[in-house]
Amino acid sequence: MLTLSFVLAACGGGGSDEETTEEATTGEESTEEGETSGDSASGEDWVENITVLTGGEAGVYFPLGVAMADIIDSELEDVSATGVSSGASVSNAEQLNNGEAQLALVQNDIAYYGAEGTNMFDEPLDNYSGVFTIYPETIQLVTLADSGIESVSDLEGRRVAVGDVGSGTEANATQILEAHGISVEDLDAQFLDFADASTNLQDGNVDAAFVTAGTPTGAIQELSASADVSLVSFDQEAIDGLMEEYTYYTQQEIPADAYENFDSTATTVAVQAMLIASNDIPEDQMYEITRAIFENLDDLANAHVRGEELTVDTAEDGMSIDLHPGVQQYYEEQ
Repeated sequence: MLTLSFVLAACGGGGSDEETTEEATTGEESTEEGETSGDSASGEDWVENITVLTGGEAGVYFPLGVAMADIIDSELEDVSATGVSSGASVSNAEQLNNGEAQLALVQNDIAYYGAEGTNMFDEPLDNYSGVFTIYPETIQLVTLADSGIESVSDLEGRRVAVGDVGSGTEANATQILEAHGISVEDLDAQFLDFADASTNLQDGNVDAAFVTAGTPTGAIQELSASADVSLVSFDQEAIDGLMEEYTYYTQQEIPADAYENFDSTATTVAVQAMLIASNDIPEDQMYEITRAIFENLDDLANAHVRGEELTVDTAEDGMSIDLHPGVQQYYEEQ
């Protein structure tokens, strides 16, 4: 009887252990499935900490970039995003390419130069893609009203500020001149930034200046307060050729009310302020980032008036580089 009791106890214990093991195994599988399901909802390979490079705190890029970061931070689960002040287009493209950030605001022509490894870039930057363009940064040719300069061809032999050496403005000026059949060598070119160009125009040391900036541009507005100035239109044939050769340009009409102190009507071209993304961001995460921003456009408009100009319909205007696959998917579904 004693032996039989031991045998029965052993059999009963074995059955209990097996059931416990099976339940534990089933529980572990359920837990693993639950964890997998939870991870896929937020993306198990998603970038958890996102840095958005903007520009100087006094510029347009900074408030827009901070607003985008706030949207991402609040709309994407388990993702933290921060907008930070930076050196703007050129340094933003380089930092993003080097993996120091995930999103950045840049000019679309700078994004193109970086991707191609031309102008101010010694080699191609191949680790970023396009997200959307936002608003135009107009290329303005400003001169004194009595200079006798009424067209781009009138610049030959004149003293013209073409932007800082290696700047986006210099590249813009060079391409616009070539579209009109002349070159920088045909001018008495002065390599000056906006502020110095404005001062030299006022002092009579230069006859005209190229300025690439959103309108109204402060440097031009300030100049017009103390001197009679005008903006020069580009030839339509040259504009058409320019946009055909360089896809990042768009035609721009400057209305008479763009500036307070003078009639500024002119036909010109513009590059676009745009957002670029690191190729290290997974496709599904970039899709969600794009969706979140477009579903919260009021936040961008509240951050800066230029944010009002972002729409799905115009998001690819002047897009100078390939879109991120996640962004492309979002646009195809709209």
